[in-house]
Amino acid sequence: MRIADLLRTKPDSTVVTVTPEAGVRELLRLLAEHNVGALVVSADGTRVDGIVSERDVVRRLHADGTVVDNTVGAIMTTAVETCSPSTSLDEVMLTMTERRMRHVPVVDDGLLVGIVSIGDVVKHKIGQLEFERDQLDSYVRQP
Repeated sequence: MRIADLLRTKPDSTVVTVTPEAGVRELLRLLAEHNVGALVVSADGTRVDGIVSERDVVRRLHADGTVVDNTVGAIMTTAVETCSPSTSLDEVMLTMTERRMRHVPVVDDGLLVGIVSIGDVVKHKIGQLEFERDQLDSYVRQP
């Protein structure tokens, strides 16, 4: 399975972004409003400048306690691991596991086209396992 296939199964493929100049309070509002754990940081809404997660906020808060007065650009992760729509799901899962990441932006020709979360991957894998179980079940129950 390719990432493009997974993106097609998501009920809402909209990627919520935040600008580097936005304040952390705005970031927290957007995370809560959209019930997500990370946002892509993008000055123009189409290119990936960074990514910022709840984890980034907590780490900065622990480090110096000034997180709320900062901008997103001051706390974001700038070395962003991305994938393309043609990347295999297994490759993204391996990257997430090895790099301990929960969100991977999907970029096509330099433009942001989606985001894959660990929740998306787990949901797909559970669906796949349930399908295989049902197939085996019906095979075993055949007269």
